[in-house]
Amino acid sequence: MPHHDREHPIGLVTSVNGSQATARLDAAASTGPGAARLTIGRLVAMQTHHSRVVGVLARLVAQPNGDGADLLADIDLLGEIRNHGQPSAFFQRGVTDYPTIGDHLAEIGPEELRLIHRIAGGETIEVGRLQLDSSIPAYVNFDEMLHKHFAVLGTTGVGKSTSVSLILNEILDKDTNLRILLIDPHNEYAGCFGEKAKVISPKNLRLPYWLFNFEEIVDVFFRGRPGVEEETEILGELIPAAKAQYASNRNDRGLVRRVASGHTADTPIPYRISDLVSLIKERMGKLENRSSWTKYQRLVSRIESLGHDSRYAFMFDNLFVDDIMTGVISELFRLPPEGQPITVMQLAGFPSEVVDSVVSVLCRMAFDFGTWSDGAAPILVACEEAHRYVPADRRLGFGPTRKALSRIAKEGRKYGVYLAAVTQRPAELDPTILSQCSTVFAMRMSNDRDQAIVQSAIPDAGSSLLDFLPSLGTAEAIAFGEGVALPTRFHFSEVPPDRIPLSRAGEHDREFESVGEIDLGFIDAVVDRWRDATTSTPRPRLSVVDSDAGKAGWMDTAQYVPDPADFR
Repeated sequence: MPHHDREHPIGLVTSVNGSQATARLDAAASTGPGAARLTIGRLVAMQTHHSRVVGVLARLVAQPNGDGADLLADIDLLGEIRNHGQPSAFFQRGVTDYPTIGDHLAEIGPEELRLIHRIAGGETIEVGRLQLDSSIPAYVNFDEMLHKHFAVLGTTGVGKSTSVSLILNEILDKDTNLRILLIDPHNEYAGCFGEKAKVISPKNLRLPYWLFNFEEIVDVFFRGRPGVEEETEILGELIPAAKAQYASNRNDRGLVRRVASGHTADTPIPYRISDLVSLIKERMGKLENRSSWTKYQRLVSRIESLGHDSRYAFMFDNLFVDDIMTGVISELFRLPPEGQPITVMQLAGFPSEVVDSVVSVLCRMAFDFGTWSDGAAPILVACEEAHRYVPADRRLGFGPTRKALSRIAKEGRKYGVYLAAVTQRPAELDPTILSQCSTVFAMRMSNDRDQAIVQSAIPDAGSSLLDFLPSLGTAEAIAFGEGVALPTRFHFSEVPPDRIPLSRAGEHDREFESVGEIDLGFIDAVVDRWRDATTSTPRPRLSVVDSDAGKAGWMDTAQYVPDPADFR
């Protein structure tokens, strides 16, 4: 059967409403070979007096008649090509000149397809190739995508992490002034960015306990469980006192002045854990009723136990008593970048009970730095497994983490702090977060609830494209929102092998394959490493509270000469 001429009518419009049209197709339109065969998802055009209205085939149905059957097509209206056939031709969303009964229906040619997906204003990044025509690149408006947040959604195994790697690498290639903080819960992105990435794990992280606000440090002291009200009241009163005592002992007039001016338990000012414990014991010693000692003793035990757990060395190290906040911010957010504009924060090695607190501190500090610097250094917070930190059920998750990410989503763009939310379960993600993401990359999803959430998030016509979500191929996605000209189905570009995320689970499998036979000696070695991770420390550590009240519990940097290896 001959190939259709693109300008040759393939049907006639039979009905129109505000968002859809119906057309009766020629019989050959559905039986032609290759590109001439019309199926759902293909773009078509309806010529009017002033424009060429573009729509997507959403449904095909055969309606019986006396001679056989008419082939009817439901068409979702997407936009229109103005000044068609002229050098000044352009595509715009929405329809101002609607088709009417009897208008001709025609196929969209390659040149029109390029025109429709062309992004005229702003920087663009190329993320793949159109599904309708693999010779045409799929572009995304970089400015709109980044400055108004974006999301990558898709079930496990569809290439979501690889697509995130591709997008972030493209962003890094475009904007040298942008810093990226990537929350990596499975330690899979370390090798995706080559020399551009600073990989941080518990082994080389410096995150002093005094940078945690009150809710976050309570979460740490109580190991991820809700704080006991009586004990948290004590902390709320004595942490500010410990800060004042530290400032006085350091003879730092500027610090004393700031402390005296009305700080709170949330103010990021250094203090000694030993001072805090001493204050608790002093308060306990003044109690006449010994039966009231219990809550104080329990609190002291909670705090002291952290000093002997090497898993918490990243926040309770001996070197962190001094005010190193500037250095911590510089390292975390790559200021200056020193050739490494992206920080990959590996979470797999952190104690599971404080992961939420750590993520809360990082996201809150990113937002606060953007606020108080007036957006001088734009930061993109890319959060894998976002549904874990901002769950749809407000009874779940950690409140400060939810608040920190929600503030970035709602207000961050005003201060140069942007969000990339990545999740395999959009139905479990707070709808507020998804609604703030102006560009969404939706990959294959088989769960009905997830599909419904994405359907509700699409802001414009063409939502019928999301009917393809359950059948999308690996590395295939539908992009919609401000970053693309119209809802677009495309295939992500192939990513070089050294840029593909590798899960730690896979690395462990390969390690065990090389071990050979696992004997008792091997198990002994594993047990030793297991025990060392929770009972040993990198170097001898003083007791939290020294018997001499004049000495620091955890070492003061004035008394301890740091080894440079501690910060590698």
